[in-house]
Amino acid sequence: MNIQENKSLKHYNTFGINVVAKQFVAVDSVYKLQQLLKLNKDVFLISGGSNMLLTKDIDKLVVHINIKGISIDKEDDNFVYLTVNAGENWNDFVLWCVSQNYGGLENLSLIPGNVGTCPIQNIGAYGVEVKDTITKVEAIDINSGKFVEFSNTECNFGYRNSIFKNKVKSKYVITAVCFRLTKNNHKLNTSYGAIEKELNSKGIFNATLKNISDAVIAIRKSKLPDPNKIGNSGSFFKNPVISTHTFLELQKKYPSIPSYTVSRTEIKIPAGWLIEQAGFKGKRFGDCGVHNKQALVLVNYGNATGEQIYQLAQKIQDTILAKFGISLEIEVNVIV
Repeated sequence: MNIQENKSLKHYNTFGINVVAKQFVAVDSVYKLQQLLKLNKDVFLISGGSNMLLTKDIDKLVVHINIKGISIDKEDDNFVYLTVNAGENWNDFVLWCVSQNYGGLENLSLIPGNVGTCPIQNIGAYGVEVKDTITKVEAIDINSGKFVEFSNTECNFGYRNSIFKNKVKSKYVITAVCFRLTKNNHKLNTSYGAIEKELNSKGIFNATLKNISDAVIAIRKSKLPDPNKIGNSGSFFKNPVISTHTFLELQKKYPSIPSYTVSRTEIKIPAGWLIEQAGFKGKRFGDCGVHNKQALVLVNYGNATGEQIYQLAQKIQDTILAKFGISLEIEVNVIV
């Protein structure tokens, strides 16, 4: 394995933050990963780099998980069971599934990152969460080097959350994710967000998987910046969930406040709406700022540091708390 010294990570994180790894190595097989962990357990893992904000140089060995491959484990008339290695690009995988008429992931088209990181924050969009299709997660125990499996239940999935984000954080390397997808009688979800409107505008009333995927891609492209052009990590904050009582009090002051019912006692509020109402949408602060089409997205216009973006995030949090009494939780993994 080729271990490089003082490697820039600018092209390994979607924010395009130019921090330096003391050492860097890419691994393309589980065997190589296990051999590496025998020699060095103090590692920093990176895959697609889509859900992190790097605020400083990494003074340890950075391991780029680049394990590729998709295999069909079994299938019947109704379902197909897949094992997808961690280094596969997420959107490429989704589009491949759509092309094979495998249903369940089409609403998650164009989300940046790799397959291995999708369970960590239980990625979701347009009414769909990846937890609903994952059967298990395969990983390597960093301490012992042994292969382990986490069932869907053991992953303890929640809203943008999982066991990998808290209880076992930094203890395992995810090497593959296993999915169960539909082959027919697909459960299509077109009611969330602008999907139905996008389909209707094209005269589509009996949507296919590809129709939905295309609609999601069109919507995301119209609202979200391309990380290859403007550094970003997609949604920076979680949509806050508040009590129904708190929501009704806010609604008196802000009658147009959008909401989604979570339960009889809880309401979800779009964080982007809160940020826009606070006047941050489209605002630029030096080389970082808030995107002009989606206030939920913080961006790097070129040479912003991770620390500058983090300070902007904290400023937004403080402002939202003061104005609405709501605490915004950061969705991305901030490395401080």
